[in-house]
Amino acid sequence: MSFKAKVLVVDDELPIRESLSHTFQKEGYLVDVAGSATEARKLYSQYEYDVVFLDLKLPDGNGLDLLQEFLEQSLDTQFIVISAYGNIETAVKALKMGAFDFLEKPFDLFTAKHTLEQALEKKKLLLENLYLKLSLTERDERIPFIGKSQAIKQILEKVRMIAQTDTTVLITGESGTGKGLLAKKLHELDTIYKGPFVCVDCSCIVPTLFESELFGHVKGAFTGAFTSKVGKIELAQGGTLFLDEIGNIPLDLQAKLLKVVEEKEFSPVGSLKIVKAKVRIVAATNKDLKEEVKKGTFREDLFYRLNVVHLHLPPLRERKEDIPLLAQYFLNYFSKKHQKPIKGFAPRVMELFFSYDWPGNVRELKHLVERLVIFSKDKEITEKDLYFAGFELSKRDEPMEETAIPIPVPKDKAKILPLEEVEKIYILKVLDLLKWNKSLTAQVLGIDRKTLRDKLKKWKFS
Repeated sequence: MSFKAKVLVVDDELPIRESLSHTFQKEGYLVDVAGSATEARKLYSQYEYDVVFLDLKLPDGNGLDLLQEFLEQSLDTQFIVISAYGNIETAVKALKMGAFDFLEKPFDLFTAKHTLEQALEKKKLLLENLYLKLSLTERDERIPFIGKSQAIKQILEKVRMIAQTDTTVLITGESGTGKGLLAKKLHELDTIYKGPFVCVDCSCIVPTLFESELFGHVKGAFTGAFTSKVGKIELAQGGTLFLDEIGNIPLDLQAKLLKVVEEKEFSPVGSLKIVKAKVRIVAATNKDLKEEVKKGTFREDLFYRLNVVHLHLPPLRERKEDIPLLAQYFLNYFSKKHQKPIKGFAPRVMELFFSYDWPGNVRELKHLVERLVIFSKDKEITEKDLYFAGFELSKRDEPMEETAIPIPVPKDKAKILPLEEVEKIYILKVLDLLKWNKSLTAQVLGIDRKTLRDKLKKWKFS
């Protein structure tokens, strides 16, 4: 699937409009034309253009004024100004205002086509630069999606088939199972959407800024919007938009996301333009969205739009045959990272790994192995290293009375506690056992960090 650039030609001379339109359409571009400032404003307010050819002399307005007006609404559109009345001063002024280039009539069609190609290349580089900055600030270590269990083999087989289509995907599983890694694996194998992989952590975005973060905004869209901003969807054009923790999006914002998923189009905040979202949408959650729909906290129509293809990642305790492969990969990775010549694990260590229930799943294993590498003094990870690294051997698959958290069971009606109070007692006890490590507590409880933070805030625990 190729994504065609959209071009707007604004010129008062019909022959120029027709010749440029015909030439660009032959090259595969989508072209609109306008013979006046009024027509141009109407088109520009409705659609997002990659490049605009703008005549500086129009029958109903000044081209430089129109350029300034469009620039204030623009996210990344490139402008090429043209005029038979141009001079060096006008050209310099247009370029200083933000135009990409200046063409003086008469010009040949080859020059116009070449300038268009250069403008599109600049837009591409701008988006790549923005994506690179985003990647540098948000990326984690590049850990691949690996495993040899039957469950993982079946998932990877499905991913290879999905990669040949343009369908929407929903990935579910407990925290730490590798949902983000699976999304990246799909992107890596994708034969259609080969552009950037852009992640949106829906649990971390402030609700009031969600639209701006996802859709972008134009200058003056709201208080403090001093410049236009490119949103995550625009950054992901031609690639994958990964909506992590989709279950945390507030209900009032789900309708706005539905339009993107359903119609593959959106409008930047403060703009009436309709922008096509040329992306594959992959969503992930550790929640049961069917239950959230029943509770009224998640839109049913959005759920069914996202759940076109469903991939469920089982927890690590249900695919323990993957532990040796994952542990050795992490050991090799972190040994190289921390420059320590550690080759493997003592047999007793692997036995303990197999007897542990891994409430934090693959993420917990990864973090444990890194701690082991940091603290180990030998060429092999031993049981002594486990103790030193703080590995809690009590968390096994088999129940152990000394680590069980008692649930307050009333002996008479007068002592019955509300369910929320029981939940509060239980969560606070887990926090105490884990020395108020909120990230680990959230993993153990099978909830995300934001949910835990919200509960503690409600109970007035900072």
